[in-house]
Amino acid sequence: MSHESPAQLAPMTVPAAPAVTVLRTTGLVLAATAFIAVCAHVSLPLYFTPVPLTLQPFAVLLVGLLLAPRLAATALATYLLEGAVGLPVFSPGTVAVSGLAHLLGPTGGYLLSYPLAALLISSLWRRGHRGFATALISAAIGNLVILTVGALWLAILTHSSAQAVFSQAVVPFLPGDALKVVAAAVLAAGWQRVRLNKSIPSTN
Repeated sequence: MSHESPAQLAPMTVPAAPAVTVLRTTGLVLAATAFIAVCAHVSLPLYFTPVPLTLQPFAVLLVGLLLAPRLAATALATYLLEGAVGLPVFSPGTVAVSGLAHLLGPTGGYLLSYPLAALLISSLWRRGHRGFATALISAAIGNLVILTVGALWLAILTHSSAQAVFSQAVVPFLPGDALKVVAAAVLAAGWQRVRLNKSIPSTN
């Protein structure tokens, strides 16, 4: 007769934590890309510039503030990949283009800056006190990165003068971008207060 200890008789169990983490991360990334895609389709073409007014930058700012740095950058890189393979996630333009044509077109600089901007916003937000002021500064810096890369890309693509590019790719968007920065900062600071009060796990 064998005498096995309870520990030997107990069935072996595999920790489920890694699988849960992967599912949670995947869900957050897909939710973020869906949110950005919806905001991208809230678009208003402008007759004097090939760059439309959209809520897309607001979504990028908010994702950067809500997600951890690596997760935020992954979400935006995934978003660009979705668009590159032809999914309708980018802003509709005056000319029907899809996939890589968006990334290589006039708005390509803005799009390609998104992973870097989200990574920077998230890193800055998490290094300081997570209040409204920190969120505002972080979002403003990230938005500046988006505008700068977008303007440089347009200048290279169109061979336009600095003044022409500034008037087409930066100036028209400053008032709206200021509102987007403030709105994203308000939402992020509010969510941080809710999370602390209810002890909701962060994405760090």
